[in-house]
Amino acid sequence: MSIALSLLAGIVVVLLITAVTAYFVAQEFAYMAVDRSKLAARAASGDEGAQRTLEITKRTSFMLSGAQLGITVTGLLVGYVAEPLIGSALGEVMERGGLTMGISVAIGSILALLFSTFVQMLFGELYPKNYAIARADQMSGLLSRSTKIYLAVFGPIIWVFDKAAELFLRMLNIEPVHDVEHSATAVDLEHVVEESRERGELSAELSNVLDRIIDFPRQNVEHAMMPRSRVDVVRDTATVGEVRELMSTGHTRYPVLDDEEHILGVVHLVDVLNVVDLATPVTDIAKPPLVLSSLMDLPDALEQMDAERQVLACVVDEYGGFTGILTVEDLAEEIVGELTDEHDPEDESYEPKPDDGIWVMGGDVHVDEVERSLHIDLPEGDYETVAGLIIDAYGALPEEGVIVDVELPIDAADLVADEPTDPHVLRAEVLEVEHYVPTRVRLTLPEPALVREEREEREHEADRVERAAADEEGRA
Repeated sequence: MSIALSLLAGIVVVLLITAVTAYFVAQEFAYMAVDRSKLAARAASGDEGAQRTLEITKRTSFMLSGAQLGITVTGLLVGYVAEPLIGSALGEVMERGGLTMGISVAIGSILALLFSTFVQMLFGELYPKNYAIARADQMSGLLSRSTKIYLAVFGPIIWVFDKAAELFLRMLNIEPVHDVEHSATAVDLEHVVEESRERGELSAELSNVLDRIIDFPRQNVEHAMMPRSRVDVVRDTATVGEVRELMSTGHTRYPVLDDEEHILGVVHLVDVLNVVDLATPVTDIAKPPLVLSSLMDLPDALEQMDAERQVLACVVDEYGGFTGILTVEDLAEEIVGELTDEHDPEDESYEPKPDDGIWVMGGDVHVDEVERSLHIDLPEGDYETVAGLIIDAYGALPEEGVIVDVELPIDAADLVADEPTDPHVLRAEVLEVEHYVPTRVRLTLPEPALVREEREEREHEADRVERAAADEEGRA
């Protein structure tokens, strides 16, 4: 065989084997990257390619073993072909150019190895891998028929290698897994939503709704209920006429309590309107209440309210005391955010102001809503609202004008920093106080360096005052 023919044959054979390698690499990554939920939907609609692909993805471990077998064999074949055909031809050319046989053979072998490695990596590995990931749905369907044939023909060989690998795993007390887990936990979903929001693929509003949906099963009734301090009730001594007048400017349902705050029932507007005698005691028409524990999970509470066809439930704490009410609107707000109606004052709402770094909101806003709006993590504690967070950090009931710095949890990156990092705080200023607790606050996120400087100034001032007092005492 002439030198040119040998060189050409070697290049053609290497390219052909590389194409086979590319097939197995594309097979491996296409089936791993394909969206199984979309695949199942297409298969259910009658798409035969999707049905074949779905069947293959149910045997992920077996498919990967088959692909690895093909990649390994073709990789060995390239090395087996490149040196005798391409390397020998190049060595003979250099030998004719005046080099010794030993040097010519060595250089020819190295050049053949470099060429085959470059072709294998670029066209046999990287290109098909990236293409299969980018076009996973298309490639998996395109390869599905040939993949099934390949797995059927070489199935016994693949089975032997697969079982041998499983045997070694069991010797190490590791249980083999035959399919890749494609399900996601709530934490996984949170990370997906956060990453999509940071990349701009999800709007802030939609990502917040998704966050609330993920959080919903973790919350209890206490988190969503309207507390007793904000609940309007009627006493058991009230008459239908008094309740009707109250409902004309208020709500359509009220809990009925006695003087000891015991829950006697719930009165409805429709029942009030059906009574002719306005002097009738409200207890005569009150319906038995649906009573829930403040510790009950929200999904269970929703299920019970739906089963009993109630839109309002009375909530009791662990001691049996009336602690608030839970409505369907409260449950809806846990998903879509704050809802307002004609009974909600306009100034209770809050609007983030990212331009000037200031957030003004009601004290009853939940801390998880603050975390979503400000994109921060707040310290955990026995509180549900911003007011509770401020009281906990302040250590007492604050008055109007009080400014409280809430220490934010330390970031993991700060723990491994070589030098101490500046403190990160949420600064809260109490704007209004009602019933002893903050009802309106202003939140800011000051620069950590500024917080450190302020603390150093306060420490210096405290030292100066202490020294002045000591000097005064010495002179006395």
